[in-house]
Amino acid sequence: MSINGSLLEKWDVNDLGNDISGLNDVYREIADEIGIENAVAIYKLFHGTQISFPSRLFSKEHIHNAIISEYNGDNVLELAQKYNYSERSIWRILKSSK
Repeated sequence: MSINGSLLEKWDVNDLGNDISGLNDVYREIADEIGIENAVAIYKLFHGTQISFPSRLFSKEHIHNAIISEYNGDNVLELAQKYNYSERSIWRILKSSK
């Protein structure tokens, strides 16, 4: 039996136990990684919505502020490696902060 929106309303997460084999692939992967309760929470929040996740966890502004605050005058290469940016990008970020 598959789990859809109307059935999930009637089911308690505890009724599913630890058996995630009946879940759709993406929810099974999520449940396997972070638990079935979290998979159900994600389902309730986003079911039917197409979601794409940015390749970077932190916002560009946050990274730029971190680079600016960590710059010591002689660590462009280290900042580039740490934040996976080119040295040229680090220089551009530092220049724009002035």
